Amino acid sequence: MDKGVWIIAEQWNGKLKRVSFELLSRARRLADKLGEPLSAVLLGHQVEEAAQELIYHGADVVYLVDHPKLFQFDPDPYVSCLERLIHEERPEIIVAAATTTGRTLMPILAARLHTGLTADCTDLDIEEGTGLLLQTRPAIGGNVMATIETPSHRPQMATVRPRSCKPSPRDPFRSGKVIVKDYPDELFTSRFKLLGLEKLREETVNIEDAEVVVAVGKGIGKPENLKWIRELAELLNGAIGASRAVVDLGWLPYPHQVGLSGKTVSPRLYLACGISGAIQHLAGMRGSELVIAINKDPRAQIFKVADLGVIGDLNEILPRLIQRLKSLEVKQG
Repeated sequence: MDKGVWIIAEQWNGKLKRVSFELLSRARRLADKLGEPLSAVLLGHQVEEAAQELIYHGADVVYLVDHPKLFQFDPDPYVSCLERLIHEERPEIIVAAATTTGRTLMPILAARLHTGLTADCTDLDIEEGTGLLLQTRPAIGGNVMATIETPSHRPQMATVRPRSCKPSPRDPFRSGKVIVKDYPDELFTSRFKLLGLEKLREETVNIEDAEVVVAVGKGIGKPENLKWIRELAELLNGAIGASRAVVDLGWLPYPHQVGLSGKTVSPRLYLACGISGAIQHLAGMRGSELVIAINKDPRAQIFKVADLGVIGDLNEILPRLIQRLKSLEVKQG
């Protein structure tokens, strides 16, 4: 009988990524509604301490597969280990992050298991009476929200966007069980060869982790005007975000894109400059604590979600705002 809720934890160089704790927070509610245990699967090398951290953050059980071939993410051994583990333990629900890792891993796994997968979910819940996983995600270009079920196949599988919920708190007094799985070496073979790792340029900072995001839309007018955005982001110690239109025009590279087809962010401050506020973009920044919007169109949709709206020309407002911030720095200095 299939039982239990699983999350696929993510780590880098032995350190758990924040999204692992977000998954635990979201899956904890599902497990409690079903009255079943919450388990985390951790693949890596020399990650015993990370396994214990998953217990402290809410996992009842951690399935640990530790092998040198798992040090860097490789879809072949990762999928093989997960497939073997799932056949052994038969979970009811598996939730992973809609990261590069999750988006690579989960479709292959779903195909091998002959089950369904709902990607990029914004909400997960348990249906009363049936106990089925309700998987909600934007559909039809983000114009509607669809709720999907997997009634006939197991496990029920979904990915959720990073930063779409708060991480679970750490409780060093929590107890749980770490189950180490030892698999034969042939399970870790791969068709891929890692040639090297290349660090992203400084400009392509991970906007998902930024406390301040200065986001720019097509309303900036022309790529030359991005100088104001860069200077403003530097003054605020923030990262630069962009609408899809700006990325499609080639004004900024894809890692800056916020929205359904880009990144999900939840900064303390989201400053939207020249962004109209299409539903696809709003889905990627709705977790922001404070939203300030600047747009010359008073009917722009972004104003409906903004805490503070400024109606006016960016090319007049931004230089004044930058000058004001610089004067404040001088006074504080």
